[in-house]
Amino acid sequence: MASENSPQGVRSEWWRTDTATLHARKQEIEILKRQLDAEQNAILAEINNRGVRGCSGHSTLAALIFEDFHVTDKEAGRRADRVLALHPAVVVGGEIVPPLAPLTAEAAAEGAIGGGQIDAIIRTLTRIPSTVPEEDVRSGEKILVDLARHAGPRQIARAGRRLLDKLDPDGKEPRNEDPKDVRPELRFVQHRDGTLGLKATLDLETYARLKSDLDPMAKPHKAIAGVRDSRSQDERYGDAFTDYVRLKTTSRNLPGQAGEATHILVTMSYEDLIRDIGEAHLDLVGPISATDARILACDARVRPGVLGTAGEPLDIGRSKRTVSLAQKYALTIRDGGCAFPGCDMPVPRCTAHHIVFWRHHGETKIDNLVLLCTKHHRLIHHSEWKVQIAQDGLPEFTPPSYLDPSGEPRRNTMHLRT
Repeated sequence: MASENSPQGVRSEWWRTDTATLHARKQEIEILKRQLDAEQNAILAEINNRGVRGCSGHSTLAALIFEDFHVTDKEAGRRADRVLALHPAVVVGGEIVPPLAPLTAEAAAEGAIGGGQIDAIIRTLTRIPSTVPEEDVRSGEKILVDLARHAGPRQIARAGRRLLDKLDPDGKEPRNEDPKDVRPELRFVQHRDGTLGLKATLDLETYARLKSDLDPMAKPHKAIAGVRDSRSQDERYGDAFTDYVRLKTTSRNLPGQAGEATHILVTMSYEDLIRDIGEAHLDLVGPISATDARILACDARVRPGVLGTAGEPLDIGRSKRTVSLAQKYALTIRDGGCAFPGCDMPVPRCTAHHIVFWRHHGETKIDNLVLLCTKHHRLIHHSEWKVQIAQDGLPEFTPPSYLDPSGEPRRNTMHLRT
C-alpha cells in the first residue's frame, strides 16, 4: 500500500474523483498561483520603493530576483519588468510615478491572468507613443486585459499590433540615412526604479573606438568546473564599461584634473561619519547614502572630505587606503579573482576591499583585505553578507540568515590558486 506522501499516494487521492471535479480543481489552483504571484510582486514593489540596495544589497530588482530565487537571468528580468510595470514607483524626492499598466495589475491580483499574458500587454503598452492621450491608452489596455481573460499571449500580441496601428498609424519615424552627420550627444538619466544610466548618440568613429575597446572586456568568462558565465550580453557590456571608466580614472598616463588622475569628492558631516548614519554628497551626482560613501572610500581615487557642523572642511583624505603593489600581488595569489562564492570575475576586474572598514580603524594589510568585483563589493557593503579571513588564511563568506539559516560559511572554488 503506497503511503500518502508517495507519488502513488498522491494519485490515490484523485483517482476516485470525477473528471469535472479534476478540471475545476486544476483551474482553482492556477488562480491561486497567480494570486500568490501578484502578492509577491506587490512585496517586491515595496522593497524596490524602499531601495533595493538598502533592503537586500543588490543593485537592481532583477539582480535580487536572480540571486534570491535561483532563476535564469531572463526570467529575473521578466519578473522585474512586471513588478515595475504593474505598481507605482517612488523616485528621488518622494514623487510617486503611476504604474504603466494599472488595469493589468487589477486583473493579475484577481488571478485572472498570468505571466505570459501580462508580458504581452506590457510589450504593447511600452510601444505606445507618449503623445497618445492617457484615456486612449487606458481604453486600449482595457481591450487587451478583457481579451487576456480568455486568450493567450500570441492572441494578445496580435491584438496589440492592431491597437498600435490604430493609436500610432504613422509608425516609427524613418531612420536617419546619413549617421555620419549626427551630432554626438550624451545624457545622464535616472530610471523609474531609481538606477542611474546614460543615453548617447555617437558618431561612427567614436562608436567604433568605444566598441573596439569594450568588446574584449565583455567576452564571457571561461566556464570553470562546468559553471558558465550567467551574465547576459548587456550585463557583460555594463561590467566592461564600469571597468573601462575605472581604468581611465586610475591611470597616471591619462589626463586628469590639475595634473592628477581623476578624483571624486565625497563630503559628509563628522557626526554622520562617526554615527554611521545620514547622507553624504557625491560630487557631480548629489546625495548618496553613508554606505555608498564607504564603498567609494575603498578606492583611493575617491577623496573623503569630512565637514564640521558649520560646513567647514576639517580634513581631506589622501591616498592612504591604497594597497601596495606587493599586497596586490599577494591578493592575486591568494584570491585569484573575486573571492565571493561562485564568482569567476578575474583579478583585473576586482578591487581590494577592507574587511574592517578603514573608518573603523581597519588596517591595509593582507588579513584585512579581500578582492571583490564591483557587483559583490556593493553587495558586501549593502547587505547582511559577512566576510572574514579564516584560520587557514583564506576568505570565507557567511550569507544572511534569510538565505541560509544554518550560517555555514562559504568559499569561492572558482579560481585556481597557486
